[in-house]
Amino acid sequence: GADARVPQSPWNIMIKHRQVQRRGRRSQMTTSFTDPAVSMDLLRAVLQPSINEEIRAIFNKYLKFFQKAAINVRDNIGDEVDPEQLIQETCRSCLEQAKLLFSDGKRVVPRLPHEQAVPKRARQMDEELNRRGSPIPKKRKGRPPGQSLASDRGVSGMAAWKLKVSEPVRRDGPKWDPSRLTETTTFVLGSRANKALGMGGTRGRLYIKHPHLFKYAADPQDKHWLAEQQHMRATGGKMAYLLLEEDIRDLAASDDYRDSVDLRLEELKPFVPPPWMTEKMQKHMETLRRGGEVP
Repeated sequence: GADARVPQSPWNIMIKHRQVQRRGRRSQMTTSFTDPAVSMDLLRAVLQPSINEEIRAIFNKYLKFFQKAAINVRDNIGDEVDPEQLIQETCRSCLEQAKLLFSDGKRVVPRLPHEQAVPKRARQMDEELNRRGSPIPKKRKGRPPGQSLASDRGVSGMAAWKLKVSEPVRRDGPKWDPSRLTETTTFVLGSRANKALGMGGTRGRLYIKHPHLFKYAADPQDKHWLAEQQHMRATGGKMAYLLLEEDIRDLAASDDYRDSVDLRLEELKPFVPPPWMTEKMQKHMETLRRGGEVP
């Protein structure tokens, strides 16, 4: 009858007891290949290239959204952000989250550091959505706006992008008055400010954490002067931001940094730029204060 034909099924790849003789010192050692997981994994390995191809096709469909978002992040934060890297990280994160579709209820997918502060209820909701496969992003409960920034250590570019969308950076008050920039105002390089506040390991962390800071991107003429005066290395193409020394010292004295063991204010190495550069920075500040964006 039909039962007799079952072993002929092309899907029956369970490996029979096969004794493998190993040469060498342990010539008598035998290995049994009856492990179900090994059998299933052989099938998976055969199908994997085709699965990968289909997964890639799915990602290609959503890539345009990730690309737009990553370019936004770079425009908001500066050229030290690598959009390509952000996109790769986001795709990896999607795959991690997709594992929940096949969750056995015990395994917890490791989450991004900035998501660990999410209340339990929100996390359950997230996982519920994943199980149902719902494409509609429901509004998360329990997370006040901008909370992703609370865990300073793990702010990802995407979290910063969300912040930019939800809270426009306010540029008013005395710190944004161009008249505070005079011919004797001292500036520091962004990279040095990052180090001084103990964030040296992550370029750009400072601007993500404190989007209200005035920063000016040096143009080729400015960079030439900075390199000539040995404030920066004469390597072309690298972004160089100038920040006000006073702003960084104010930050260092604030509750967030005052007691930090990583403070290195001797790293600041402040300098006074030439009048023509200060004038450019005044115009830049005025443009930003009026709500304009500078290319």
